[in-house]
Order: sequence, then C-alpha cells, then structure tokens
Amino acid sequence: MTGISIKDKTVLVTGSNRGIGKSFVLQALAMGAKKVYATARNESTLAELVALNDSRLTTLSLDVSDQTQVDAAARDAKDVEILVNNSGVGGGGPIIGNADEAPKRLEMDVNYFGPMKMSTAFAPILKSNGGGAIINILSISSLCSFAFAPGYSASKAAGHSLTQAIRAELAKQGTLVCGVYPGPIDTDMAKNLPFEKASPDSVATHTYEAMSSAVEDIYPDPFAVEFVKQLRTDPKAVEKSNANAA
Repeated sequence: MTGISIKDKTVLVTGSNRGIGKSFVLQALAMGAKKVYATARNESTLAELVALNDSRLTTLSLDVSDQTQVDAAARDAKDVEILVNNSGVGGGGPIIGNADEAPKRLEMDVNYFGPMKMSTAFAPILKSNGGGAIINILSISSLCSFAFAPGYSASKAAGHSLTQAIRAELAKQGTLVCGVYPGPIDTDMAKNLPFEKASPDSVATHTYEAMSSAVEDIYPDPFAVEFVKQLRTDPKAVEKSNANAA
C-alpha cells in the first residue's frame, strides 16, 4: 500500500472539539492540508477552531453513533480523501456487579459502531477520490484490557478487529487503513491516570508522518512503544500488570 501525505489533501476528523481530535485538525492545517472538516456532536463546541479564521476549515455537526447524521456528513463531504475516526467515549465502569449496561453500550456505539458507520459511508467516497486513507484512533487498551476501563478496553479491542477487517476489505480499492495505538495522552479523558502522558499534538503529527510512510499499525508515543514491546515478549505478564493498574 502506498503512503499518503497530508499535504494538499482533504481531511475529515470526528470528535474535533477537544483533545486528540482537535490536535488532528490543527496539525493537518499546519502540515498543509487543502481542506479540513472538523466535526462534533455539538457544532458550537468547535468555536475555538472557527476562531482561527482559516478558510480551509469547515465545521459539521456529527454524532457518529447516529446513522442519519453519518449519512448527512457523507453527502456534505464528498471530497474527503483522509478520514480520521477519532470520536471516543469512556467511563463505563466495572463489568461484574454493575447492572447498568447503558454506559458500556455507549462505549461500543461510539468506539466500535461509530468507526464502522463512518468507514462504510466514506469508503465509496475515498474510492472515487483515488483510494485515500482511514485512520482509526484506538488505544493500547485495544491490545490488552486495563482493569480500570474494562468496557472501554473491550470497545477498543473491537475497534482493533474492525480496523483489520476494513483494511482487508478496502485493500482492493487502494485505501490505506491505519490503526493508531497511543498510550496515555494529556487529554480530559486521561487526566486522572497516574502515567506519564504524551501531548495530543505529538500524537497527531507522528500519525500523519507514519501515514505518509504507509505504516498500518502506529504506536505514536514512547509509552505505547514500550507497552507493545513488553506485550510481544510476555503477554501474560502484561495482562496481570494491567489487572493491578490503578
């Protein structure tokens, strides 16, 4: 598969109002993207990006768990060449002894079904625009569950499997499909985690650079690189360590 540079490309980023998503928008603009669609469930939360007054930026309302809104985004953004599936939620709580399934279903709706809906809707658009790329923002928890986030880990593991599936299905149309597996990132979602955190900007920049080299599995920070190294060496030890994580 050929690498794809962000320069002079049209990009759509889901969950652009804060954290990693916002950084993916900002870094795409900084690295020379031709056009960037910034999306969020509430378009008014994109005000800081709008304030940049960059003519290349277009905002859209988009809840990735809502098929009607996904279809509307595909109708409005037929020039997309790179899709960044970033929207994500966490906080579903423990599995055993927790009868409330709603937060865990939300994690799956957003973190798994969201990228699935978006990839399905935009695959024909990417094909018509030359193949392009899909970037799925996953997590090291896709690869081994963390005890403090079991539902989130399960949904990200499903996203990892989804990434492999759509990579296989879209290879024939020349679409590069990248899975991004960061460790703790300095965002609101990870603010209480007792780990050293990478900056969202560094994750976005590393990912776009890796995409240009056709890297399919991207580990964008030192924590992720070391985590995967340990996982390959002794997966059971990593599982037990994660079970004791705060």
